[in-house]
Amino acid sequence: MKYILVSGGVISGIGKGVISSSIGTILKSHGHRVTAIKIDPYLNIDAGTFSPYEHGEVFVLDDGGEVDLDLGNYERFLNVKLHKDNNITTGKIYQHVISKERRGDYLGKTVQVVPHVTDAIMEWVERVAKIPVNGDSAEPEVCIIELGGTIGDIEGMPFVEAFRQFQFRVKPENFCNIHVSLLPQPSTTGEQKTKPTQHSVRALRGLGLSPDLICCRSQSPIEMSVKEKISNFCHLAMEQVITLHDVSSLYHVPMLLEKQNLSAYFNKRLGLTKRPKKAMLSQWQNLAEKYDRIQSSCNIALVGKYTRLEDSYASVIKALRHAALAINRKLVLTIVDSTELEEETLKEKPVIYHDAWKQLCLADGVLVPGGFGPRGVEGKIAAVKWARLNKKPYLGVCLGLQVAAIEFARTVLNMEDANSSELNPNTSHPVVIDMPEHNKGDMGGTMRLGQRRTVFQTEDSILRKLYNQPHNFVDERHRHRYEINPTYIHLYEEKGFMFVGHDVEGLRMEIMELKDHPYFVGVQFHPEFLSRPIQPSPPYLGLLLASCNKLESYIQRGNRLSPRERIYITDEESSENELEVFSQLTGDSNSLSSIESK
Repeated sequence: MKYILVSGGVISGIGKGVISSSIGTILKSHGHRVTAIKIDPYLNIDAGTFSPYEHGEVFVLDDGGEVDLDLGNYERFLNVKLHKDNNITTGKIYQHVISKERRGDYLGKTVQVVPHVTDAIMEWVERVAKIPVNGDSAEPEVCIIELGGTIGDIEGMPFVEAFRQFQFRVKPENFCNIHVSLLPQPSTTGEQKTKPTQHSVRALRGLGLSPDLICCRSQSPIEMSVKEKISNFCHLAMEQVITLHDVSSLYHVPMLLEKQNLSAYFNKRLGLTKRPKKAMLSQWQNLAEKYDRIQSSCNIALVGKYTRLEDSYASVIKALRHAALAINRKLVLTIVDSTELEEETLKEKPVIYHDAWKQLCLADGVLVPGGFGPRGVEGKIAAVKWARLNKKPYLGVCLGLQVAAIEFARTVLNMEDANSSELNPNTSHPVVIDMPEHNKGDMGGTMRLGQRRTVFQTEDSILRKLYNQPHNFVDERHRHRYEINPTYIHLYEEKGFMFVGHDVEGLRMEIMELKDHPYFVGVQFHPEFLSRPIQPSPPYLGLLLASCNKLESYIQRGNRLSPRERIYITDEESSENELEVFSQLTGDSNSLSSIESK
């Protein structure tokens, strides 16, 4: 097993996750089996109880793990399925160590950070690195480990010490450290400053880790003299200083790194076996070029409540971009704070209220994502009503489905106080109720989580046609504690609010579609978690198609995109699967060689 540790300096949030994912993409394109681990040095057991403002969205895995959003980057870039143990937190490690101490596993020894906590970290990494992630039984060959935070943070010290020991445990020829650092460029001088990077590397070496590569992040391309200065003062060869400036899209990052001969360096440094190069990187290049040259746009209004931090809806936004790219559209995303659509805002801040409604009305389609708590819900309900009455394409995800049910009950079913029991426990019409078996008192890990099966109840379903599966079910990831009240289902369906997808037992409503509307869809699951650049999520693709008036023609062609709407296929794992997906999307059954040219 080869291990690549990605650490960060100067500031957090400079793109370690994207860089780690891109390195994995490069290695995978050269035929290596790659897995990834994200280390978060906070004391939480997992990310499930985070506020979206603290750490962005909570990403959910197939096994129900609520993890850091960077694992979403790993899955999207590498096209793998990770596990909850691929996200390590200080809380998990300490819980593990204390459990062992309570069982008497340490035989009366004094339990300390060194060696007990550091040993637990090393053992965890070695165990998780061997877990297959490609849907087969083959063990990965390379494990990329992203260490969250910055070097010098007090909470990250046990992990740094663990990896200082780990490099000797696995032998230096199997361990590589990449240090990502910021090169600030003050506007007063315009000069790229290397001093923060020098200090960061010095701090890293002082803790016992020497970087094999320094990845310099900057706004603009780095000058050669700056690169030479970093090489000189940080005691590395020029080829060990990697530069990465801001780019128009993330699709450019793997190619930018590969142009600096990263694959050749890893082959030499880690003794990786050279293998035939696959088409994965060229496909990423195609995606990047396609993204840059698209001219037509599609405006989607995302009506949410966590609007101060875009990472709160990271997977939702990426799923929209995947779908937009698939149909040759540049996504114009308008994020609308749902609280600004409410009557209370009209009374207190009328200008903000009218501006929010103007943004909503100018959109081609409306999306209401998931969320928790009562704040902003009435604004979401108002947005749903507007989309329904004005025949505007609408997609509701999780809470977005529930507010659609509330709005329909109030307006069409004449239940004026219809609500969710989460928002108003005393409502006389609880059209959305909690699931007692998934609400055990604690907040963390008690929801309905992970991959669940949804069974279509009818052939006449837009989503069933969009999924285009040979069977009548789909598997998607869930994260919710409340559901549609099944006692009201017959009243909804009498008025055309159809629940076309149920769970396996037939008790929970998973998908709804509104009759006589171009696209009004709600799903209880989170389809954004399985969206990929090469395979956009069907509900999101449907929203973009409907918003561009292309949904009907797309379905009539048997889910085949026209030549101008083709996406690039990059599933390098299986040539047969590549041909099958390509044929499905384009109707072209030519040879694989023609796929390369196209």
